[in-house]
Amino acid sequence: MGGLPAAGTAAMMAAVRKAPHYPVPFPSMPAVAWSALAAVLLASGCGGGKATRPSGTKAPAQARHWPQVKPANPAAANAVTLRALSLVGTPYRYGGNTPEAGFDCSGLVNYVYRDMLDLRLPRSSRELAEVQGPKVAPEKLAAGDLVFFGSGRQVNHVGIYVGEGRFVHAPTTGGTVRLDHLDGHYWRDHYSGARRVLH
Repeated sequence: MGGLPAAGTAAMMAAVRKAPHYPVPFPSMPAVAWSALAAVLLASGCGGGKATRPSGTKAPAQARHWPQVKPANPAAANAVTLRALSLVGTPYRYGGNTPEAGFDCSGLVNYVYRDMLDLRLPRSSRELAEVQGPKVAPEKLAAGDLVFFGSGRQVNHVGIYVGEGRFVHAPTTGGTVRLDHLDGHYWRDHYSGARRVLH
């Protein structure tokens, strides 16, 4: 796929600038309902894995050098990257796939690619991982690539790589969409590969 025409890029950037990205407040619920909902969400996590991913975005003391790899479609990669970054701060919600409702990890990926490129991807991190293809070495990542995490052969989390060793993702119950470093201890230890969606 080649680059988008200038008019297409301008339209995508205009959509990013005007798209709302902070959800509406949660409706009132009795304390018992919130407690039950919290218990269910804590038990579920993104993709059914444990919801014990670390918070914070600081890079570790021994961060790797992250070469800048030119995406195959720079205009599309830029649109995806800007839209993903615009959603930082949106609340996490298991099963969520809109800014108004919140996001889980695969809901965020699906929303960004559908909103910016009208590209339909599988809905769960497991389904995305099944079509993951060959592993992309971390130093070969380009903006817009999907990065996967898990334990052993089981993938249970996905994010969008945005460059310089960073990715945007919806990590855990009670948190928000955020920007993290692949060199963070948890993410480095659980990185399982990447998929290049933009060709």
